[in-house]
Amino acid sequence: MTVTDPLDTALAGGVAGPAALGPLIDVALEALRLGARRRGGPLPAGTPTELASAVAATFGPGLLPEQGTGARAALAALATGLAAGTADPADPHCAGHLHCPPLAVAVAAEVVAAALNPSLDSWDQGPSATAVEPQVIAVLAGLVGYRPDVSAGVLTSGGTESNLMGLLLARDAAVLATTGAPAATVGIGSVGSRLRYFCGEVAHFSVRRNAALLGLGEEAVVPVPVDHTYTMDPVALAERMAATVRAGGVPAAVVATAGTTDFGSIDPLHPIADVAARHRCWLHVDAAYGGGALFSDRLAGLLDGLHRADSIALDLHKLGWQPIAAGVFLTADAATLAPLSQRVAYLNPADDEAAGYPSLLGHSLRTTRRVDAFKLAVTFQALGRVGLGVLVDHVHELARHAAARIRADPHLELAAEPVLSTVVFRYRAGPVSSRVNAELRRRLLVEGTAVVGRTELGNAVWLKLTLLNPHATPADVDALLDLVVRAGAAEQTVVSAAVPGPRGGDISEEAPR
Repeated sequence: MTVTDPLDTALAGGVAGPAALGPLIDVALEALRLGARRRGGPLPAGTPTELASAVAATFGPGLLPEQGTGARAALAALATGLAAGTADPADPHCAGHLHCPPLAVAVAAEVVAAALNPSLDSWDQGPSATAVEPQVIAVLAGLVGYRPDVSAGVLTSGGTESNLMGLLLARDAAVLATTGAPAATVGIGSVGSRLRYFCGEVAHFSVRRNAALLGLGEEAVVPVPVDHTYTMDPVALAERMAATVRAGGVPAAVVATAGTTDFGSIDPLHPIADVAARHRCWLHVDAAYGGGALFSDRLAGLLDGLHRADSIALDLHKLGWQPIAAGVFLTADAATLAPLSQRVAYLNPADDEAAGYPSLLGHSLRTTRRVDAFKLAVTFQALGRVGLGVLVDHVHELARHAAARIRADPHLELAAEPVLSTVVFRYRAGPVSSRVNAELRRRLLVEGTAVVGRTELGNAVWLKLTLLNPHATPADVDALLDLVVRAGAAEQTVVSAAVPGPRGGDISEEAPR
């Protein structure tokens, strides 16, 4: 390789690192600007096939040439291509998913963390980073109502991993209580087929997936009916747990949800905790979405009782405005992390720990880990709880505005009043409503004018706005709904004129419960 530009092989760290990184950051920023201009909206116009071809044209040919093109040219071309072809959650019309636009200060903190590149699997790979994460965990433990001096936690890749950790610890606690043997060393044995997890029927799909990963199978998850507000019914929970015990099952965990993906609904935590306590059963709360409400004086009361959970999942790349990933797992008692404990000679030898060199290896399912806590620390220091609460309150107000606008529009139908920042609704099209709503969403995607979410109630297709942009305005929401109505009218004409038959999958109609 012939190096013509020192930046091609420069390192980001060390004394000279910032001088090398600066010019490349400038290239990256210009590429972001150029890509956004080329995109011209919340996502690029075109079909998936067309967009994949555009990406292939940029990234495919000669991606690993014999001789490189140089750092500046490669970064400029590929970053522009990525930016031009992405969905941009900072655009007010990008409102399909729990996918937030990150704060600039958090992204800047990410640059620092990436340049230093510490790893948290041993103290000597990141002394300051190893000390930062426990500080952030202590702050969050206090926020949820835990005692920071006895609780513990870890940064995760997101809610799915955090829920996996909660269910893993619950499984092992149930095995230990039932058999007297630690599952981490002897396995789950015959009791594994009797273990059961209980969750609301609208709980996150990761509960079932994680039950399968943990060797219990998806059928170990017992769905509990929800009421008209899409929250778990504590009476039904008590009945299903009692029936399980009578049938010889062993309740391993109750999983309550504080912020369902579709409705933002929050299960009644105190009554659920009472039921779990009567069965001496682990209580895990999936607060990946709703946990951000704790920053808000207005909304924090929705999570009353959260402190009674044995473990909690948070996700601050939702209502925390962090770059992915910023998941958090918290446990009320640090001792419950024992099943994750590992002693590895090259990472955390006992004599190092005895000499005062701490290890976080036994806090996580992973080995190599980024210092994701750093961007949280910077954001917390920069905005404070009140500053983050203002952002939460703003998106909550946007959701309330959207609901009012939908109620007032004869073309639209609201499924339920918003709790946090999601709004479920649909375009009214009579017996072809499902087909029209499915098609209008895809029409907006192909146009590149809006990203609107989709869900199903019963067997009917509904749409969803997930409003996470703290700088969006009510006028932005109005304009987005206008796009939905326009696209709905256009698709209703197409569907009504078509020969009867499936168009994107016909789905029978059902009203929301």
